[in-house]
Amino acid sequence: MRWQGTSVLVTGAGGFIGSHLTERLVELGARVRAFVRYNSRNDWGLLELLPKPKLSEIEVVAGDLRDFDAVRRASHGPAVIFHLGSLIAIPYSYLHPRETIETNVTGALNVMSAARESGTERVIHTSTSEVYGTAQYVPIDEKHPLQGQSPYSASKIGADMVAESFHRSFNVPVTIVRPFNTFGPRQSARAVIPTVITQALAPVPQIVLGSLHPTRDYTYVDDLVDGFLKAAESPHSIGETINIGSNFEISIGDIAAKVLSIVGSSKQIVQEEKRVRPAKSEVERLWCDNTKAKRLLGWEPTTGFEEGLRKTIQWISANLALYKVDRYNV
Repeated sequence: MRWQGTSVLVTGAGGFIGSHLTERLVELGARVRAFVRYNSRNDWGLLELLPKPKLSEIEVVAGDLRDFDAVRRASHGPAVIFHLGSLIAIPYSYLHPRETIETNVTGALNVMSAARESGTERVIHTSTSEVYGTAQYVPIDEKHPLQGQSPYSASKIGADMVAESFHRSFNVPVTIVRPFNTFGPRQSARAVIPTVITQALAPVPQIVLGSLHPTRDYTYVDDLVDGFLKAAESPHSIGETINIGSNFEISIGDIAAKVLSIVGSSKQIVQEEKRVRPAKSEVERLWCDNTKAKRLLGWEPTTGFEEGLRKTIQWISANLALYKVDRYNV
C-alpha cells in the first residue's frame, strides 16, 4: 500500500498513540480524517501539540464513538480505518465500568458496522495486552487465554470479539493489533513511565507509585506506529490478531530506579494505597511473544528501552508544565 493520497480515518486521534499515528500518516502523504471526542472547548487533545503545518493537513471531526450516526459519517470515504478510540484508564474503569464498556464495546460495534456499510478496504482494530491478564505462561503469544481482570480489560475483550465476528460473519477486512505497554513523548501521567519521570523532574520530595513488583513489556511509540502501518499494508494480516511488543519484561520498580539513575536523582520511591489495584485485578506479569509480528509483518522494535526512555525524559523535561505533578492522574 502507498500512503500518498490514501484516505484514512483515525479514531482516538487525540490520544497518545493516535496522535503519533496521525502525524506519521500526514508525513507519508495520506489524507487523514481524525475522529476526536467532542467537547465545548474545541480541544483536539494531543493533536494540539502537532506543528501547525501538519495540523492544518488534518480534517478533524468531533463526535462520540457511542453515536453510530457520527461514526458512520466519519467512516464514509476513507479506504483505511485505524480504530484506536477507547477509554483506556484501568483505575477509571473501576469508577465508571458502564461508561468504559459502552464506549469500548459499542464503539467497536459502530466502527465495524460503518466499515461494513461503507465497504472499507482495511480496518485496523486496536486491542491491548491487558486482555491476557496475568501471564499463565511467558512469553505470551496470541493463543494465550483471555482474562477480564478489570472492567477495562473485559471491555477490550468484548471489542476484540466484535471485530473478529465482523470479519468472520461479514468478511470485513479486519486486523486486530494487540499492543503491549507503550511509552514515549506526549503520554499522560495516567501511565506509569510519565508518572515516574514527572515526579523525578519536579520539585517534589519523593516518587509516589502503586505496586512496584508487576512486570510489563514496553515498546517505544514510534515502533508501535510502524507496527500499525505494517499491519495495514500486509495482505497476510487480514483476519489475524497480532501482538506488538518488545519481547522483554521489566518491573515497575526497576523502571523507577532506571529513570532516577538517568536524571541523577536520589528521591525515595514510596507506595500509596490508592494507586494499588485490587489484588485479583492486578496483572502481575506481561511479556510479549512477537514472533507472529516478525513473521507476518516483518516488524520488530528498533528503539531500545533505555534509548526510548531517554527520548521520553527529554520531551517531558521540555514540557513539564503540561503535567499536574501534584495530582494522581486516574
